[in-house]
This record gives sequence, structure tokens and C-alpha cells, in this order.
Amino acid sequence: MSILEAIVLGLVQGLTEFLPISSSGHLILIPWLANWDEPGLAFDAALHLGTLAAVFVYFWRELVAMLFAIPTALSRPRAVLTAKPEPLPDGPRPVSGGSSPNREHDARLALLLILGSIPGGIVGLLGQGKIEDFFHDETHRPFSIVVIAVLLIAFGLMLWLADRAATHRRRIDALTTRDALFIGAAQALALMPGVSRSGSTLTAGLFRGLHRADAARFSFLLGTPLVTLAGLKGLKDILDAHPTGSEVTTLIVGVLVSAITGFAAIWVLLRFLQRSNTAVFVLYRLAAGLFFLGLIAAGVR
Repeated sequence: MSILEAIVLGLVQGLTEFLPISSSGHLILIPWLANWDEPGLAFDAALHLGTLAAVFVYFWRELVAMLFAIPTALSRPRAVLTAKPEPLPDGPRPVSGGSSPNREHDARLALLLILGSIPGGIVGLLGQGKIEDFFHDETHRPFSIVVIAVLLIAFGLMLWLADRAATHRRRIDALTTRDALFIGAAQALALMPGVSRSGSTLTAGLFRGLHRADAARFSFLLGTPLVTLAGLKGLKDILDAHPTGSEVTTLIVGVLVSAITGFAAIWVLLRFLQRSNTAVFVLYRLAAGLFFLGLIAAGVR
């Protein structure tokens, strides 16, 4: 893989991991369209370390607060989850101690993220290998491209429907265990390239009545555990293959590019969703899906 390919794929990963348009799908579609060699599952997974770094940098306050709140969460999980949370003001806030509303909120959010990660973890253990074998097998590449294109269209329409049906009134501090499991189940669907992890969880959050920006924020935080595991596994697989110096350089470039563009994508999307709907992403998904279906139908590749 060349440095240019690593930069392009890093850009693709950084942008599409957080925009609701499917990073895993684009990491298959772009090399296929450009007639590049398959970058490999390990490289794709390692790129997640870049977008994971973007999440850590952007949400460091929330993540540190949840880390400090773990003792509270573990000491009385049932009480934390069933208590009616006090609404918290918008904007950055200091990490607090004791039994303040902030600490109770952080403990509750940490438990909800754990619960929401369970469906994706189970589906990943049971079916991720078979899904990856199908979508990364060159013997039936045209059919897998068709599947990705259809999923782009189908889940784009689902996002459109959710945005139209949503009340956009609930905030992240009002999430319940039922919300977390529902959104977590949607995240599990994103193992299929073309679905989009951020897109499916954003869609599920909107169906639960969340404000767009709050649905996106919970989506980004919810992805942290599974993205961490995927990135570390990819890095381990690459290191086990004893890469050359140039291969390590290529990987580092891809990860750095994905981190920078990922941070920018988070910043832009959260601000965009505070004042706009998701129509632009729906239109992109429909256009991209139809474009790749057209290429397959025309026998271009």
C-alpha cells in the first residue's frame, strides 16, 4: 500500500466513522472503485485507533467523569439506573465528586454505555467472522458491492423516516435502560458494511425521541468500547505479521489522518445537527447507493 492510499483511506475512515454514511462500507467501496489492492481487515481495524483517539480528545471531560464515577455505578447499579436524573445544563462542566447530580449522571451514563455495548458484543462474537469473510472475499466482490449499496439506500431511508418521526425533545440525561438497549441493538446491525454504526445508532436515538445532537453524542460515546477492541485487535494482527518499516510508516500515516479528520467530523457534525436535519446524509446515501448499483449493472467492474 502506498502513502497516498493510506492518506485516502485515513480520510475515508475519519469522515465516515462519524458521519452516518458507513465507514466499513466506504473502506470496501473506495479501493474497489480505485482498483486498489484490498487493504486488509487488520489495516481497516487499525484505522479505528485514529478515530478512537478523536473521540478521546473530543469527549475527554465526559470520559474522565465516567471513569471517576465507576465506584458509584458499581456500588449501587440498580439505584443509579432507576433514579430519575436531574437535568444538567448544556456546555462543559467540571468533574465533580461526592453524590452531586453530575456524579450521579456520569455513573448512570457509564452503566448505560455498558448495557448498550452488550448487543454489539454478542453479535460480534457470533457473526463478525462470517460477515467479514463474505464482504472481503474477492470471489463474489460484485455481489458484496450490491449488498453494500442496497444497505446504504435502505438505512438512508430509515434515517429519513426517523428524523421525520422524532420529537427531538429528549436529552442525553433522560436516557433509560430501554433506550440504551434499543440503540445498542441498532449498533449491532452496523457489523454489516453499508449500515453505518453512527447512522444506525443515530437513527435509533431519533426513534426514541432524542434531540439530533444528543443522539449523535450518545452514538459516539457508545462506540468507544467496541471500537477500542476492534482497533487493538487490528493493531495486534498487524504486529503479529511483523511489518516492514515502510508498512509501519504507512499505518502510522493512515491512523494520524483518520484521527485528525475524525476529530473534525465530530466537531462539524455535532454543530450541524444542532440547527439542521439529516437530509444531506440521506441524500448522499441514496446517491452513493444508486451510483454503485449503476456501476455493477453497467458491468464497469
